[in-house]
Amino acid sequence: MPARTAPPASQRRFDSPEQEAFLGLWRTFDRLRALEEDVFARYGLTPQQYNALRLLRAARPETLRTTDLTERLVSRAPDTTRLLDKLADRKLIERTRPETNRREVRVGITPGGVALLDELQEPLGECHARQLGHLPRSQLRELIALLRAARLPHEDAASSWR
Repeated sequence: MPARTAPPASQRRFDSPEQEAFLGLWRTFDRLRALEEDVFARYGLTPQQYNALRLLRAARPETLRTTDLTERLVSRAPDTTRLLDKLADRKLIERTRPETNRREVRVGITPGGVALLDELQEPLGECHARQLGHLPRSQLRELIALLRAARLPHEDAASSWR
């Protein structure tokens, strides 16, 4: 049986295993995100707005400083103020400035925001089942561990994702 040789560079799909892994992550994210965006679009939300509401609900009854909320978001928000403006316009969040520090802005979720998250729970759970429900629990745990290991050197020391 003849030895297999590597295809010429012009036929290789990837320059390195790292590139293949990264592009595989990107492609996977794109496919899974499309399913989630369909759900959020029905409720007039973006994934980042949903994530902000989810974090604010977890902090309840407390509020979060805008800077703390920004740091906890799953993905960087280029303009957190605009993201929060849109949620405030819909009365899903409230912003306050403490008397002790007028430069600080604190954000809390409103009952309307909680109600929207409650309404989203079932369709979003179904979406997540469509996204990854075909994988057995053992593979999901392995995937979670691999993603964490890949991400860990790039997380800030204080990140809640460590």
